[in-house]
This record gives sequence, structure tokens and C-alpha cells, in this order.
Amino acid sequence: MAGVTPRPNHPGGPPSSDNVRRLQGRLWASAKRSPGRRFHALYDRIHRGDVLWAAWERVRANHGAAGVDQQTLADVEAHGVQRMLAELQEVLRAGTYRPSPVLRRYIPKPDGRTTRPLGIPTVKDRVVQAATKLVLEPIFEADFSASSYGYRPGRSATEALEAIRVSFIRGYTFALDADIADFFGSLDHGRLLEAVGRRVSDRRVLKLVRQWLKAGVMEEGSVRGSVTGTPQGGVISPLLANIYLDALDRVWERDGERLGVLVRYADDFVVMTRTPQALERAEGLVRQTLAGLGLSLNPDKTRKVDLREGRQGFDFLGCHFRARVSGRLLEQGIRRYYLHRWPSVRAMNRVRQRVRRLTGRNRGGMKDIRVVIRDLNPVLRGWGNYFRTGNAAVKFLSIDRYVEDRLHRLLLRRVGRNIRSRHLAMWTSDWFRAQGLHRLRGTVRYPGAA
Repeated sequence: MAGVTPRPNHPGGPPSSDNVRRLQGRLWASAKRSPGRRFHALYDRIHRGDVLWAAWERVRANHGAAGVDQQTLADVEAHGVQRMLAELQEVLRAGTYRPSPVLRRYIPKPDGRTTRPLGIPTVKDRVVQAATKLVLEPIFEADFSASSYGYRPGRSATEALEAIRVSFIRGYTFALDADIADFFGSLDHGRLLEAVGRRVSDRRVLKLVRQWLKAGVMEEGSVRGSVTGTPQGGVISPLLANIYLDALDRVWERDGERLGVLVRYADDFVVMTRTPQALERAEGLVRQTLAGLGLSLNPDKTRKVDLREGRQGFDFLGCHFRARVSGRLLEQGIRRYYLHRWPSVRAMNRVRQRVRRLTGRNRGGMKDIRVVIRDLNPVLRGWGNYFRTGNAAVKFLSIDRYVEDRLHRLLLRRVGRNIRSRHLAMWTSDWFRAQGLHRLRGTVRYPGAA
């Protein structure tokens, strides 16, 4: 267990993460200084004790279900985290590590009618993937384009949304709302390994990535091999997706920036242009580049949008974008449009579904409404924090009213019909707030505001 023994300055505790951050800083700086460098001595860093411990902390923080071995995070902690990491370190050093197939599960899409496949690796595989990501990510971060926002340290969905808003102000009033058909299921393994290999020459690291791609999927008790794609749900999958689509970003920097602005968040992206002619050329460039990667645009979910004067709108990252006249300027006789955003219909329906589940008839036995409110608040806060940087005031008020209505119904079923009117007068918005209910109204904060 020497590799995962606590550092002397942390007796009896986990290793310090300072060394891991310094390692990442050195890797990023080296990659930034030498754009053509291929790193050859990375595998030994992946199974370092402090790196494995940092990987475990990230896996634990993300929670997640058990994989095909049915081992949960709680099982690992009962077994002993240090012991598990030492076992992983041993098989990695010996070169005998073999990942298990991912467990296939289906989760509802935002429309509530369809599902998307999710691949759940085992806890051990998630830890090794996280350790590999800690080592590889700074190298590729040195190369990634400014047009890429998804699943990158220091970047966020809010920044991507803001890039679209600012582009409209600069005159980019036409948008290509793009969707890649079955992206995670269509990644070509050979192309992906070639892309990783442009920066990594360590064969043992490339073997790790190849093993995860080929590990297969267990569904209904049988294992199916993987020829293409990478499972959604793997810790390493978002980084691999960004590495794969970096080719699109590079082509855009070379040939597309004269046409407009690319805003990409993993496999979701929008192109903004000043004219419909530029939009046509931009779409052609995107389609040609994706074809070279073995990908294509989904014809049912890709469309060209005219944003001028609020004629059309589009959804991106859960928000609906549409141009609206500035009321303040209109009072001065100036008709000027700004691109607003608010929660999309799907986002509204989704949060309502979550509220409905938490306030259904199955909660009728709760004697204290504050228990239900306690369960609601994290949902409301998380949803509100994501959307509060847009023009969501009206939508927030709608959700507040919906939540209060659901709580009213729950309380009314409890008190009976004969005394409803007296209680209805008492159960006001202020009363619910006094019970601790989080209120969305008044929480809108624009980017940069305190």
C-alpha cells in the first residue's frame, strides 16, 4: 500500500491534493509551450497514490449507481477506500487491469416520451477513468478552442449562453441550431485513438482508452461488444468527446470564423452568422467536417433560424432564445431588439414533473409539510441557479405558483373538505415561505451582477 499511504503532513488522513494540482499545472504548461509534443511518460502518473485518491474523491462526489459488479460507493467505503485504491494500483502497475462492461440503463429524455442509453461503469473503473482524466485533461486543455464550453474546467454552460447573446448584439442574427445524430454511439474508435495519439505516445495509456472503448455493454444479462461509440455515463467520455470534436473547432478556426461564430457545448452546438448566405455556407462546412469524422447532422433536429425582430427562436442547453424589443428604449421611441433567453418548454415541463413526484399522493402521509418543502428546495434552487442568468422572471413566477398549488392540494387532502376555506386563506405565499419554501421570484441575476 506504499503508493496510497498518507503523506507525512496528513497523518492518518488522505493524501494532499496539492501535488495533483501541481502535476496538472506542469502538464498544461508543457503542452502549451510545445503544441507538437507527444507525451510518453504518463501511465506511471495515473497510478500514483495521490492521483488515485483525487480520482476517488471526484467519483464519490458525483455519487452514481453500481455497475455490473453491483458494488456501490458505500460498499467501497465499508471495504476500505485505501485498500481498494491499493488493489487498483497493483493491477495498474502490473499491467493486468481489465475494465468490466458498462451496465446499460435507460433514462428519460427531457420530452418525457423517449429515453437515452446510459452506460454505468463499475466504481473501480470510474476511479481509473477519473485518474486518467486528471492526467490527460490538462494536456488537451492547452489545445482546445475558445469555442468549446462543455465539460471543461473553468468553463460553463452560462458562458456558452452568454456567447450567443453577445453574438446577436454584434449583428449575428441568423443561427444554425445543430444536432449530431447519435453522437456518442457513432464515434469511430480508430479516429478517436488517432486523435488521442496526436498528444499521447504512451502505449499503456492508449491501451487503457482502447480497453474502455471495447469493454462492451451488459444489458438484460448479456454482454454486447462495442464497435463504435463511447457510453454516455463514463467519467472519461466527455473528455473523449471534446478530443474527437476538436477537429470541428479547428476547421472552424481556419475556415469558418469569416462566416460567423461557433458555440459548442460537447455535442450540442450553434452557429451564428450575419446573413442567410453565410449560414448556408456555414452549414455546408459543418456537414463536410462531420462527414470526415463519420458523423452527420440529425435532419429532424437541425434547422436554420432567422432571429431578426423575434421572427423565430431556438432551444439550446435548456433555454429558449428569442429576440425581444427593449421596453425601456421603446418608451423613448427607439425600437431595438435584444436576444433574450428563458427556460424552454421542455425545461419547464421537466421541473414540473420533479415537483409533481415530490408532492404526489404518496406524500400525503407526511404530518409536517416542512418535510416535503425540505425535499423540494434542492430541486428549486438547482433549477433556479441554472436559469437565473437569463430573462426568466415570468417563468420563475409560474413555477412558484405551480409549487404552491401542489402544496395546497397536498394539504387539502389532509384536512378534509369541511374546513378547506379557512385553511386556504391561511396558506398564502408568505406562509409557505415562512415554512422554509425556496422562492424563485426575485432571484434573477444577470452575468457579472453581484
